[in-house]
Amino acid sequence: MAKEEFIIPAEEIKDLIGYKGFGIISNHITVDGMKVGFMYREEGFDKEDSGWRFLSGTETEEYADDPNTSKVFSINAIANYDAAILPYIKLPVGTELERVEGTDEFVPIED
Repeated sequence: MAKEEFIIPAEEIKDLIGYKGFGIISNHITVDGMKVGFMYREEGFDKEDSGWRFLSGTETEEYADDPNTSKVFSINAIANYDAAILPYIKLPVGTELERVEGTDEFVPIED
């Protein structure tokens, strides 16, 4: 399997928010250049895991179930891919948000 080419090389990641732990991000964002369309926060696996998960919103169930289609990145690195997530990072576990199409705003997902 070929190594993914990330849109932003590690050496170009800027410090936007300091250390906030890690999250899981879809390759649709880091490799394909899509924006975050859906973000949710669950209990982290350990103290370094913020619990945040970031998806483009276009992932199929099969894609999302494949562990090779997402990576663990620092929240700061994820914010470099899409700074629109920044106002929401302090929200609690259980938060589920989707992007308002065409904006940088996220709103809670209604059941």
